[in-house]
Amino acid sequence: MSHPIKVVRIIARMNVGGPAWQVSVLTRRLGPPDFQSLLLVGDVGDGEADFIALRAPELAHERIEGLGRSVRPWSDLTAFVRLVRVLRRERPDIVHTHTAKAGVLGRLAALVAKVPYRVHTFHGHLLHGYFPPLKTKLVILTERFLAKRTDVIASVGMRVRDDLLAARIGSSAQFEVVPPGVARLAPVDRVVARRQLGIDEGDVTITFVGRLTSIKRPDRLVEAFRHVVDQHHEVVLLVAGEGELLDSLRIDVNDLGDRVRLLGWRSDLDVVLAASDIAILTSDNEGMPVTLIEASMAGVPCVTTDVGSAREVVDHEVTGFVTSTNPLEIASALEELVGDRRRREAMGREAAARAVRLFGEERLANDYATIYRRLVNRTPLH
Repeated sequence: MSHPIKVVRIIARMNVGGPAWQVSVLTRRLGPPDFQSLLLVGDVGDGEADFIALRAPELAHERIEGLGRSVRPWSDLTAFVRLVRVLRRERPDIVHTHTAKAGVLGRLAALVAKVPYRVHTFHGHLLHGYFPPLKTKLVILTERFLAKRTDVIASVGMRVRDDLLAARIGSSAQFEVVPPGVARLAPVDRVVARRQLGIDEGDVTITFVGRLTSIKRPDRLVEAFRHVVDQHHEVVLLVAGEGELLDSLRIDVNDLGDRVRLLGWRSDLDVVLAASDIAILTSDNEGMPVTLIEASMAGVPCVTTDVGSAREVVDHEVTGFVTSTNPLEIASALEELVGDRRRREAMGREAAARAVRLFGEERLANDYATIYRRLVNRTPLH
């Protein structure tokens, strides 16, 4: 093409999490002279931290009222009309949507505005653990309809792709597996970090980073941690995040005293991870968890439930442990690491080397740049 490839990215909300990370990387890295990017976002919900305010205040974006998470027919229609207007104004070559609601409204708006190419990224999916069966069926039917009108469907991991194909959403020829990419956090001295957080040097820290919502199962996290505390009194659980279950979590851990530290949302994740010995995720469903990638890059071994593409981040028994959702099995994996400092450190080194190789920002940007160019140049993606 004689002009830069113009891409409009649409995401429902830039709350702290994997999708916001990926969108910010692509918007920052894919710019002139080869690309021109515009990011359209909705508002974050109550109890959610705004990724832009917390971690990327310089990120250029345009807000679309009504594009946020909650499904409300009138505000959704308003957001749809505004998206069509922006797309007709901008006349992009490609619309690239992220997250479920933005994927629906954004792709429909791109069809109405006659945008030549449509790309959608599944950072996870809503097929398990979110809705009752009837609503899940409606989600599947909607995604099947939209897949037939999408040029490229990207998934953050192979398991996410396979789940979607099993639900007959899209065809294998449409899919591209594009793992997340994140920046390495700034190195922070461990002693300084632990002093800032008030952690004794002899304590082993287990760290959870993320939204406190039902799908993340903070109740399972606490149950597993209680089993560990029964055997190892020198452990501390750090919880970096907030959400609708924060108050109930605070009640659940009240008897554990300062063995559990509720840190809230943090802009200094580099400090939190520098002070950490183990990262943990206890979810019922995931895409490819960026929190595990960031922890791995910081040299922290991870324990995660075997959901979504978590196993593609954590190499079982090499960079951490992948377990079932049974709290006793999670606790057993944690205890193996709590009781063996040398193993923790060895796994942490392996985790960092693997994460830098597989999940860097440059690789993510290059992957999507290749997809965009091939679409616009009408060359096969496979």
